[in-house]
Amino acid sequence: MKKLSWGVLSTSKFAARTTIPAIQKSSYSKVDAIVSRDKEKAAALATELGIARIFGSYDALLADPEIDVVYIPLPNHMHVDWTIKALDAGKHVLCEKPIGLNYADAHRLERAATDYPGLKLMEAFMYRHHPQWKKVKEILGEKAVGEVKAIHSNFSYYNDDASNIRNIAEFGGGAMLDIGCYCISLSRFVFGREPARVAGQIERDPNTKIDRFSVGMLDFESWLATFSCGTQMQPYQRVNILGTKGRIEIEIPFNPPYNQPCRIWLQRGGQAEEISFDICDQYTIQADLFAKAIINNAAVPTPIEDGILNMRAIDAVFESSDLGGWIKL
Repeated sequence: MKKLSWGVLSTSKFAARTTIPAIQKSSYSKVDAIVSRDKEKAAALATELGIARIFGSYDALLADPEIDVVYIPLPNHMHVDWTIKALDAGKHVLCEKPIGLNYADAHRLERAATDYPGLKLMEAFMYRHHPQWKKVKEILGEKAVGEVKAIHSNFSYYNDDASNIRNIAEFGGGAMLDIGCYCISLSRFVFGREPARVAGQIERDPNTKIDRFSVGMLDFESWLATFSCGTQMQPYQRVNILGTKGRIEIEIPFNPPYNQPCRIWLQRGGQAEEISFDICDQYTIQADLFAKAIINNAAVPTPIEDGILNMRAIDAVFESSDLGGWIKL
């Protein structure tokens, strides 16, 4: 089978160390081109990763007729504009999360995408494709923990470097867009519906003005999800799903290492069962699934509408913090 040709719009450290090597391991993909406005930087990374072609402008890569798919790991504020430009150029697009800066920004992309029904577009929420989450959904489907009543999620790391892209407010920096989006996404993923209302409280860095610590509640009517996320806290992540008959705990829910096994625990009564998963790379799985959707002209695993609704809930957390109280969706 001919592999799809991918082009990458960025030489970011995350792309270079994580996603590009993962895509290169895909059975259905090859990374043929990379671009940076600093062409020497693109050349150096291309040599390191074995990428055949380099470009000094994003438009030049998009104009390459041999590129089938574009992967976009650009800063958050550039996601929507360059995704639309890639679609305009006839490319399928896998764009990093968050899909936009806010609901209005993301909805602008959704409207533009309707002009290209033959092109595939997906937000790169890679965690959903890991076998541990497939197992969690299977356990929940079997009602092994009874009726799920609550989800508690935490995600944090420490980074107070004002020059780092994640700490620049106008570029979409801050805890909610970087990691809080995962907490909201998984809650919607587990419950399989949208929250009726959202409440949140945000603390901002006095210098950079980014939201450095956030807590939130999502009311799913009879079910509740709570979360905390922070970018100036002890690095930690964990998810607990509590039901009427049991509990599931996911040890590394969002970015489990690609080179070591991971595990979850299923507790029922006084007994806890540890479930382990073989080594895998969730970014490679994501690339495989997206490529197969293109090859087979099938639906992508996570439709773009899901990303739009996630942004709506994120906006509500900010609005609640500003106004106080619950925000109805």
